[in-house]
Amino acid sequence: MKKHSKTLFAGMVGNVLEWYDFVVYGFLAVIIGELFFPSDDPMLSLLKSLGVFAVGFVMRPVGAILFGHIGDRYGRKKALTISIVMMAVSTTAIGLLPTYAQIGILAPTLLVILKLFQGLSVGGEYTTSVSFIVEHAPEGKRGLFGSVGILGAVVGILLGSASGAVITKVLPEDQLYAWGWRVLFFTGILLGLIGYYVRKNIDETPKFIELEYEELIDKQPVFDVFRKAFKEFLKTFSLSTFQAVGFYTIFVYIANHLTVFVKMPKSTALTINTISMVVLAVLIPFFGWLSDKIGRKPIILFSTGFTVLASYPLFRFISSGSVENALIGQIIFAVVVAGFMSILPTTLVEIFPTQIRNSGYSIGYNLPFAIFGGTAPLIATYLVKTTNNPGSPAFYLIAAAAVAFIAGLTLKETAKEPLK
Repeated sequence: MKKHSKTLFAGMVGNVLEWYDFVVYGFLAVIIGELFFPSDDPMLSLLKSLGVFAVGFVMRPVGAILFGHIGDRYGRKKALTISIVMMAVSTTAIGLLPTYAQIGILAPTLLVILKLFQGLSVGGEYTTSVSFIVEHAPEGKRGLFGSVGILGAVVGILLGSASGAVITKVLPEDQLYAWGWRVLFFTGILLGLIGYYVRKNIDETPKFIELEYEELIDKQPVFDVFRKAFKEFLKTFSLSTFQAVGFYTIFVYIANHLTVFVKMPKSTALTINTISMVVLAVLIPFFGWLSDKIGRKPIILFSTGFTVLASYPLFRFISSGSVENALIGQIIFAVVVAGFMSILPTTLVEIFPTQIRNSGYSIGYNLPFAIFGGTAPLIATYLVKTTNNPGSPAFYLIAAAAVAFIAGLTLKETAKEPLK
């Protein structure tokens, strides 16, 4: 049991750090905009700051190719060790950066470079960690173990939100701008050191050791994904599109939707979002466990099918102006999406053979996040503004869910099968 706990922690810690930074940067976007992109127009500073944030998304597919190759060619352990160091160093370095007032144009330039390195490490971190955890999982528990990867992401978001809320309450605004914002990035040192130590002292996965022993390591895993497993890649891309659109619409966009279009206080909208994310965190391991009992396919089809049918009425319900309706609606979304998010990691690991698993999963998962994930809040906002219909963001969610539902129909049930 101790060995499994160490394996789960080793896989989870990088995702906590990754998503912690994601939330912290978003939380501090206004401050970072003013310190690194000073302008007479505060909105312009904010847009530039968010533009730098988007740069990280562009690098995710590049990181997927790089770390996918390292994981399949040299081992999951090596890929995870490199990615946690890259992520921890770049996160901490942002906290150490001089501002525009101190070194001029070099400040935003260095910020962009560090966000590029973060995006690179993120592109391989999550998918490699899931491959690592699932390949270590005991028979009959792959769904439960795989769900820990996405649980790490949710824990990171909650940790980032809590840290941001505490520091903004404790520090006055002048101190927050002077040095307080840096403190949130220094957490990267602690998580990075712990993650590096654990990963350096963990065993390589039995499946990869088996490949090494039998001299079956694929020398061109990225190329062979498209040559040998293109159908699996398409399924991965289609299913991941729903996760990308679903997560960023439900847990990133809706808080802004409630503030901007429903005119709720920001604190109320964030409280609703936090409660729904706690529900998500609690349900993720449950659905992972359930998928080991009843299979992956029924849960995938239920989650995507329900989203197609219920998204529009739920969005209208959430937009009614009632705090209770908004809370109930987002919790329903959280329950439905939890089923899909919890078992997608294991499902995608199971459809690829070990030789090209890391590359196939990493590229097929990260491409939709780069294309559809980061743009989901923007598209949702555009839909409401152009249609004047508060339920219109549901159309984008429905389209992504329909694509995933069709892909789900083509899946072979893998819960009781041995890993390829």
